[in-house]
This record gives sequence, structure tokens and C-alpha cells, in this order.
Amino acid sequence: MKLFAVLFEDDQQHAAAIRQEYLENHLDFLEANATFIKTAGPLRRQDNAFAGGLWLVEAPDAAEVERLVQADPFWSTGLRKSVQIMAWNWVFANGVRL
Repeated sequence: MKLFAVLFEDDQQHAAAIRQEYLENHLDFLEANATFIKTAGPLRRQDNAFAGGLWLVEAPDAAEVERLVQADPFWSTGLRKSVQIMAWNWVFANGVRL
């Protein structure tokens, strides 16, 4: 298994309405895929407006991460403007080199 950082940018034109309508479906999706999606949450700008989201995913390859992204209710509704999937090497945590 490999670690991936997934960075989402939201489409600001429709973000508030879509997020409100589909949040429960999105959270249900995250819970159902907790084997892969280790942590997830929204990103906000300095003015506290939503900017997107961040996932840390443990998966065999980027193709599996892409499958998860496309299955997320927020993706199919058009909330997400873009996504970046990047391999991530965890080298430091809790004050300790790994």
C-alpha cells in the first residue's frame, strides 16, 4: 500500500448549495471507504470561505485513488473544480523521524 495526498479545489459558483445538499451523502461515502481514506476534511481560505478539501489515502496505486475520487458524491455533483492526486512519503510525525 502507498500513501496519497488528494487535494480538491471547489467550484465556488455552486459550492455552498451543493455542499449543504450532499454533505450527508459525502460523509456516508467517507465512512464506507474508511479502509482507504484515512483522514479527510475541508480546506478554508483566510476569510474562512471553503476552498476545497484534503484526503490522505492508503491505496495500492493512483488508479484506486482516482476511482474513489470519482465515486464521491461531491465529485459527481460538480462541487469539485479540480483534483490533484500525489504520492506522499511520511517521514516525520509527532516530533519523530520515521
